[in-house]
Formats: sequence, C-alpha cells, structure tokens
Amino acid sequence: MTVVAYICAVWCLALLVLNFSAMFVTARKCRARPRDLPVPVTPPPVSLVRPLRGLETFSEETLRASFELDYPDYELLFCVQAPHDPIIPLVERLFAEYPDIPARLLIGDDYVSANPKLNNCVKGWDAAKHRHVVLADSNALPPRDYLQTMLAAFRDDTALVISMPIGSRPEGFWANVECAVLNTFQARWQYGAEAIGIGFAQGKNMMWRREVLDRAGGIRALAAEIAEDAASTKIIRAQGLKVRLVDMPFEQPLGRRTAREVYSRHVRWARLRRVTFPGYFVPEFMNGSFAPVFLGAYAALQFEGGAALTAGAILASLYGGEMLLARICGWAFNWRSPFALLARDVMLPVMFLDACLFDDFVWHGNEMTVRDEEETTTAG
Repeated sequence: MTVVAYICAVWCLALLVLNFSAMFVTARKCRARPRDLPVPVTPPPVSLVRPLRGLETFSEETLRASFELDYPDYELLFCVQAPHDPIIPLVERLFAEYPDIPARLLIGDDYVSANPKLNNCVKGWDAAKHRHVVLADSNALPPRDYLQTMLAAFRDDTALVISMPIGSRPEGFWANVECAVLNTFQARWQYGAEAIGIGFAQGKNMMWRREVLDRAGGIRALAAEIAEDAASTKIIRAQGLKVRLVDMPFEQPLGRRTAREVYSRHVRWARLRRVTFPGYFVPEFMNGSFAPVFLGAYAALQFEGGAALTAGAILASLYGGEMLLARICGWAFNWRSPFALLARDVMLPVMFLDACLFDDFVWHGNEMTVRDEEETTTAG
C-alpha cells in the first residue's frame, strides 16, 4: 500500500503543479488593462463576419459594438439563414444609425456540413474582401480595441488568433457556474496549452489569415469535422503553423442561465472533443478538483495523516488560486462564485462519463450526433 500511496501523492502533486502553472500563465497573459490598445501604424483592412440567428438578451449591445470599433478600416458582414429571422430589423436599424461603416446583410443558407453555424458563415467568407477575416459569434461582445488586440497576437508562424469567451454579468447561480467553467477553468487550460505550443482554435472569436484557410480549400474545408474549430486546428497544424490567443480575452455577457442550459452546452462540447481530439479528451477525467482531492486524501490516509484536512487544504488552494486569477484578470466573481466552483467540479466527472456514453445532442435547434464523425475518424 505504501507504493500506491506514494504514486497517489506524486500524481496529486503533479496535478496541482499543472493547475497552478496554467493559472500563472493565464494571469500573465490576461491581467486586466484599459481597453485602449493603439491601432497599428499601418492597419490592415479587416472583414468581420457575424453569423446571426434569432434575438438574444444582449443582441443589440453585442451587434452595436461591431459598429463602434476604434479601427479605421473594416467591413461588417452579417449572415442570416432565414429571410424572416427576427434579428433582421435590428440589423437594418443599426445600418441606418451607422451609415459610415461599410456593412452588409447576407441572407441564405449554404449547406456544406451538419454544422448550422458553419453553413451560415459560408456566404460571409465568400463575400469578405480582405486578407484578415474575423468570424465572431453573435453573443460575443467586442471591445473598442477588438481588432487591434487580435492583430497584436500575430507572429510569422501564426495562422489564426482566437479569443475564448469570458463570461460576464451573470445573473443567478447557474450563470455563475457558467462563469466558473468558461473563465478560470477553460481559459486557463487554453492558455496553458498555448504556452507549450499546442494552441487550439475556439469558434467564439477567430481572426484568420485568409490565405491559410484558402490553401486548404477555403471555409468549406472546415466541414471536414463536425466542429469548425476542431477542423481549423487540424488544418493549421497540417501547415506547420500556430493558433495563438489574444492577451486579454473578450467577454460574453450571460444574463440568466438554467442548469439544463449550462450542462447541455458543456456536455455537447465534451462529446465533440471526444471525437475530434480523443487523445486530448481522455485525460479530462482528471479535470477539476476531484482527482487531486481524492488522490491527496487517499495518500494522507495511507500515511496516517488527516485525510479530511488534506482534502480541504487542496480544495482551498485550488479555489483560492482561481479567485486570485479572476481578480487579477478582472473577471466576474461574487459571493456565489465559490459555490459555483464546487458545483462545476461536481459536474465535470458526470459530464465526462456522459460524453463517453452518449452521442446525440441538439445544437441551435438541430438534432445532431457525433456517431458518424467518430466512425469516419476511426476508418481514417
């Protein structure tokens, strides 16, 4: 039993080191600053493509922000699939309010994959005029220095710059759980992956060097995977290039969330990761506090120490690190947040098992499955 106890203790320590290293990297990259990054001396023109579907709680704010960017040369391309979508009158009203911003509304559906968002983006990509093209979800809130922040992350080996969503303005407990997943959890692992050279695309805010994707066949090449961000990552790696993250990620205002909405959204992403990056998905069973707490408590018990005290100390150190990270980065944190962190860590192993056992999900009202994707991956 002593050998097992030593293994558990070392494993626990390794997990803690990984967690705190990722928090440290994220704190350095995401330290809060004023949103006033200057425009480059020779700013390249940019095309900003925003796929839309229906009215959301913050639709007017997030779309209006697209017209108020502190950048001299960009075009806006709003993409809608249905001609009677309720978002269209809002877009047309914004066109009238900002006549000096080059903007177009593109209506129609180009079916290239089972991914409804990708289908909606195709016409925007085809219509984009510029070398740098941003694909930004409708619920992402771009700050005034949005485009220069993304451009600042480019290096010679960079194909794509992304910003994951940072949850803001949570209302109620489950919106705080969403923040606990998005902010101090997913963001820290994204920045940790980038730090060791394996950055992943994430579809919320993506700025492409257009020629990179065009070399692979254009935006339709993203239909090779059920998730466009997974396809993006693989296309970029195949060309020996990198995905990089912005230094201060952009917010996504949340409002209210239900338990069902939070769980279904994140288990859907877990299923997609299972079939698109299985090698990276498998270690996810160690995510959250459960594994280090269990391993540390078991080792302490075997060494005749205080298992409960050890578990409490590990939990307090991890959550204390997350609270400090949120404060450094200026991310949402309130009295509900510690309870939200605990609820998240209870959910994570359940979602991992769920993602392993089931294939089907609903995305934007479309019933979908990862089964066909998994069979294709296995056959390949």
